[in-house]
Amino acid sequence: MNQADNVATATSTLTKGDVITLGDRTVEIIEEIPFGHKIALQPLSIGDDIVKYGLQIGSSVDNIDTGGHVHIHNVESNYGRGDR
Repeated sequence: MNQADNVATATSTLTKGDVITLGDRTVEIIEEIPFGHKIALQPLSIGDDIVKYGLQIGSSVDNIDTGGHVHIHNVESNYGRGDR
């Protein structure tokens, strides 16, 4: 992880009410997040950059609350795109 990250990857399926700790961050999960999907570490607004491992991998297309599921339903990916 990187200090600039605003998402993390679930290393197991997480359910509502689970609490995860990443360094000095503690996040309560607000909905089911499948293994391998991303978790919002802070509130994200429409148009916010999604940062994972210190890299901007996409932009939010919806508001996402802390502890929410971050995936293709609420993020437009730009990872690997050559036009940005």
